[in-house]
Amino acid sequence: MTLSVGDPAPEFTLPDQNGALVSLKDFRGKTVVLYFYPKDSTPGCTTEACGFRDLHEQFTAQNAVILGVSADAAKSHQKFIAKFNLPFLLLADTDYAIATAYDSYGKKKFMGKEYMGIMRHTYVIDPDGKIAKIYRNVKPADHPAQVLADICQT
Repeated sequence: MTLSVGDPAPEFTLPDQNGALVSLKDFRGKTVVLYFYPKDSTPGCTTEACGFRDLHEQFTAQNAVILGVSADAAKSHQKFIAKFNLPFLLLADTDYAIATAYDSYGKKKFMGKEYMGIMRHTYVIDPDGKIAKIYRNVKPADHPAQVLADICQT
């Protein structure tokens, strides 16, 4: 089943970069920007993460939290955060369960090869836990500013 705007966001609990468990319900009353990305410290993922970093204060001013999700382990997330001074949580979805629940795990193509992996999708979840906006297969450089602009309009 494909998720749509207005659907309840699938609940989850995942470890963050420090191994602490983080649940979607922890953020009720706030807008959640849940962004899925393929891999820590790769060019596109770094561009996207740094874009969210650079706009972090503006997201916070809109009562929004940013949560990045990839299949990387907590230790990899720690290095990524330290290297690029990322001020938000990165969650370790090592078994792809949450990416699957959010239609963000599937067949990808790179340099002529097909493989399974996390797709670059973002979900904006409203303060009541419903999906407010879905972005699929985003462009890393422009995406964070677009999400912020859309949140500011609501």
